[in-house]
Amino acid sequence: MNDIPQLHELTQLPPGLLDCPSHQLHEHLAGPTLIHLPGQREPALFVSVLTHGNETVGWEAVRRLLRRYQQAARPLPRALSLFIGNVLAAARQQRHLPDQPDYNRVWPGSELPPTPEHAVMARVVERMAHRGVFASVDLHNNTGANPHYACVNVIDNRFLHLAALFSRTVVYFIRPRGVQSQAMAALCPAVTLECGKVRDQLGVEHALDYVDACLRLSELPSHAVPAHDIDLFHTMAQVRVRPDVAFTFAPASGMPAAGLLLSPELERLNFRELPAGTAFGRCDATPPLDVRDEWNRDVYPRYFDHIDGELRLRVPAMPSMLTCDETVIRQDCLCYLMERYNHQVPTRKTEDG
Repeated sequence: MNDIPQLHELTQLPPGLLDCPSHQLHEHLAGPTLIHLPGQREPALFVSVLTHGNETVGWEAVRRLLRRYQQAARPLPRALSLFIGNVLAAARQQRHLPDQPDYNRVWPGSELPPTPEHAVMARVVERMAHRGVFASVDLHNNTGANPHYACVNVIDNRFLHLAALFSRTVVYFIRPRGVQSQAMAALCPAVTLECGKVRDQLGVEHALDYVDACLRLSELPSHAVPAHDIDLFHTMAQVRVRPDVAFTFAPASGMPAAGLLLSPELERLNFRELPAGTAFGRCDATPPLDVRDEWNRDVYPRYFDHIDGELRLRVPAMPSMLTCDETVIRQDCLCYLMERYNHQVPTRKTEDG
């Protein structure tokens, strides 16, 4: 078992930290660490990296950005509070270790049983509430083939401007609970950024440019984002493979004992508006998936059907984060199902409410 995690708070970068790839950070940091760096404007931009230890884009982008300012001997345009999350999992290049919870499911608002990690994230939010925060950015990689996109948990023009600065593709969700952006949304505009696959240098460059642009912002507009600048989607349901169901992506020459044979081409369906009847794979008659809506209700019968041995969509939907990584499917989910937001977008809030 690992030692009980505690939050470590610093006001400068430890020597040599920017020279370390993510799997070496545990040699310099004793655990989850919040580092406050000065800048020309206050309050600080809050950026979190490595809430999933195998998603390296955030650390790679931030360390390159900070090294660039150091080498130019220039101050940051805005103060930066950097949260470096699961350094132990990063050392093993895993999302989280077997005896750890998911670090992006234990922030305030989490529905999971309390753990020491919950206390760490609550302390981070408490410290940032005390210090003040301009905006919050949580940087992630995808395991499946997805475009770069931003996520928000609140329909608010400032949040949407922050998201659209990264991508015109924006996803609104309120479940799963306990994610960083949802907790920080109580303090400031907050986004989660999905920056493509690990080791995709375009993702690192995109994240670097975005954080640099955020540091240079003087404010976030409260007027509406022009419709032609944003494609807004709403996550309707999270799709998991049931724990008691064996599954595989092997060719359809055999069926696993518990009965789910997924298509190895699933990743190609991400961010495509699929018609009813689209097949996800083959299965026996037992429902193999656990499908939950925003209120955690079982909605499997609404979205999936079993016809002629195939697992098919019952209604049109757009999936995101479909992956063929079996470990991620077990630790997190198979995918999310979305709809396009048009006229059903809730009234967008302004700073005046």
